Amino acid sequence: MTKNILITGGAGYIGSHVAEILIKNKKRVIILDNLSTGFKRLINKKAEFFKADIKNTKKINQILNKYKIDAVIHLAANLVIGEGQKYPKKYFNNNVLGTKSVLEALKNTKVKNFIFSSTAAVYKDGLYRVKETSPIRPKSVYGKTKLKAEKLIQSYCKKLKINFGILRYFNIVGASPSNKIGLINKNDHLFKNFATETFKKKPVLKVYGSNYNTHDGSCIRDFIHVSDIAEIHLKVLEKINKVNQSKILNCGYNKGTSVLEVAKEFKKHSKKDIKIINLPKRKGDLAKIIADNKKLHQFIKWQPKYNVLKTMVKSSINWEKKLIKN
Repeated sequence: MTKNILITGGAGYIGSHVAEILIKNKKRVIILDNLSTGFKRLINKKAEFFKADIKNTKKINQILNKYKIDAVIHLAANLVIGEGQKYPKKYFNNNVLGTKSVLEALKNTKVKNFIFSSTAAVYKDGLYRVKETSPIRPKSVYGKTKLKAEKLIQSYCKKLKINFGILRYFNIVGASPSNKIGLINKNDHLFKNFATETFKKKPVLKVYGSNYNTHDGSCIRDFIHVSDIAEIHLKVLEKINKVNQSKILNCGYNKGTSVLEVAKEFKKHSKKDIKIINLPKRKGDLAKIIADNKKLHQFIKWQPKYNVLKTMVKSSINWEKKLIKN
C-alpha cells in the first residue's frame, strides 16, 4: 500500500480534490505548491503544506526523504490553451523544465510510484474518439509541453525503476459534493464561465464556433467530473503499486457533450433570462474529441459517480454561489 504521498500543485483545483480523496483513504499527504495559481483556502487541513516551486529540485528531494514519500502525484503546471499560445516560453519552463526538476528530485529516494496529469490535447485533431494508441500530434503549445513531459517521465522512471501512471485528462468540470472545494481561477474554463454568468444581471453564455462538423455546430467534449478524476488517481496509484506496472490512460466518460448542450443545461438551472450567443471559432480549439476509456476500465475497477450533465452543472453553480457569498 502507498502511504506517504507528495502532491505538486495540491493547492489547485484538481490537486485539492485529489488530496481530499487520499486523506479520506487514510493517506498521509504532503502538498507542494508555489500558489501562483493555487489557493491557500483549498489546501486540506489534514495535509502538510510547503510553499515552494517545482523547479526547486533540492527542496523537493529533501521533502521526499524527510517524509519517506513512496508516491508522487505531479499536477503542478500551466494549463490554459490560449495563454500557452501567447507565452510558449512560460509553458515550456513550467511544464517541461518543472517536470524535469521533479524527476531529478526522485533520485536516491524511496519513491516507487509516479502519477502525472497529462491531457487529451496531445492527440491529433479531428479523430473524435481517441484511444491511447491514437496518433499523437498536439496542436497547442500546452499539448506539446505535456507530451514532452510524458516522454521525460517515461525515460526517468524506467531508469529509476519507478512505476508511472500517465493520466490523459479530458475536460474536467464541477466541484466537490461537499462544496468545500472547487474552481476559483477563471482561466477560460467553460463551466466556470457559465456558472459565473448565471449570477449576473444580464447573463450571456458565449459559444465559440457554430459551424463545426458536429450535430449542432458547436464543439464536442468529453466532460468529466473532478471528483471522478480524483478517484481515478487513487485507484490507478494503488494498482500500479500492486502490479508493478506503468500505464498511459485516457480519463474521460467515453461520452460527447456539445458546448451548446452545456449552455442549454445552465440556462435550465437559472431563473434568469439567459442569452446564448455564437461567436467565431478560437484558434487551437479541437472540433470534437472524446475518450475511449476501455483501457482505464480494464485496469481499475471504477464506476463514475457524477457522470450526468445535470450533476456537473449543478455542482458548478452551487460552488459559484458559495464563492459569491464568501
